[in-house]
Amino acid sequence: MNIQNPRPTAALSVATPAGDKPFEALDYGLYALTMIGWSASWFAIALQVGPVPNEVNIVWRFAIAAAIMLAWMVASGRRWRFPPADHLRFAALGVLLFSSNFLLFYYGAGYLVSGLLSVVFSLASVVNLLLGALVMGERPALRTTIGGIVGFVGVALMFWPEIAVHGLSGGTLTGLLLCIAGTLSFCSGNLVSAAAQRRGLPLVSMNAWGMVYGTAWAAILALVLGKPFVIESTAAYLGSLLFLAVISTVLAFGAYLTLLGRIGGARAAYATVTIPVFALLISTVFEGYVWTTWAAAGLVFVALGNVLVIRGARRRS
Repeated sequence: MNIQNPRPTAALSVATPAGDKPFEALDYGLYALTMIGWSASWFAIALQVGPVPNEVNIVWRFAIAAAIMLAWMVASGRRWRFPPADHLRFAALGVLLFSSNFLLFYYGAGYLVSGLLSVVFSLASVVNLLLGALVMGERPALRTTIGGIVGFVGVALMFWPEIAVHGLSGGTLTGLLLCIAGTLSFCSGNLVSAAAQRRGLPLVSMNAWGMVYGTAWAAILALVLGKPFVIESTAAYLGSLLFLAVISTVLAFGAYLTLLGRIGGARAAYATVTIPVFALLISTVFEGYVWTTWAAAGLVFVALGNVLVIRGARRRS
């Protein structure tokens, strides 16, 4: 599957901004792959919790992903040599998008239930709207903005019982702050990726080098913090590690970053709003999650917001 953006300049033209283009068939496929890969990743991450330190989990995950991406880059004849200035961009992408945001969410998981992690991560749609407007001058369509807000309200409704029980004090507040920081790291990485794609840097090569730098950054943190480089030889751990490395990282990240260049940050990040819905469906099957009236009402809001965002823009004449 070739997930490299086939039209990096035309898709981001001044005449028809990425955020104003209607979805095409490829966009729907990329959108679905992103949601499936990242929705299941929360369950896979839960299977990783154990004797392996969080920093080392990140090292193993992105070392595997980076090896796959580098092999793909070389085998397909893609460009692999870049000047130092581009490597600085790749390093920023790796630190922000391929390591730090995950570590912050792992740390937050020590204070919050997994459902709340998904809720905070869904803030990426709103944060990308704000960062896109402030930093890159993107002006999303009104219906796109309304759709993102409606979707976020839906997610909030789904998890309101948990929020009401845990409150905003002590460890819960610490966990929320860590996850908010992780979301900001994720969205900042989005800006780096979008800017690099605007410069014409190839997506596959950019992701490959970004994962190399992300792995190196996590390894440095593990060494500095004195974490042991161990691995758990169980089927659950190894299976979840491979799923996170191949599906959630190589395929889903590639799909998401391709969407970022094709349809803009605001609509691409709306996939993060729908992720908690699918994560809950997985929890229903494998973890016995019980749906409530709040959750059902929230699902309706999320579905409505999804329709508004996907259909929120029309091609300008």
